[in-house]
Amino acid sequence: MRKIEKQMNDAITNNENWKSANTVVTYDEQNDLSIVFLHGKKIAEIGETFLRLFDGGWQSNTTKSRLNAILQAHGECGDRVFQKAGEWFLKMNTVQGLTTVPFFSSMRLG
Repeated sequence: MRKIEKQMNDAITNNENWKSANTVVTYDEQNDLSIVFLHGKKIAEIGETFLRLFDGGWQSNTTKSRLNAILQAHGECGDRVFQKAGEWFLKMNTVQGLTTVPFFSSMRLG
């Protein structure tokens, strides 16, 4: 995990506002929700019991890396975004085991 992604996850965990380079975490105290932006585009919402993932309009390697860092720290064991034949997928840990589904922006886990 990149240093910037560790700092991003620390801000999420500590319910703090944070910014570094192209990544911003905003904590919404009213809704107890951390929102992550990459290049000004929302890529994740992290609540107490859920994660919501977005691609921000760009399915880039950096977006995928940030989402995977969030999943590693705040998701279930084995959750990850990956690309195959130019398409994004989400592998997620469910009660049935690891399940792979096509990625779509605004998908909710939890």
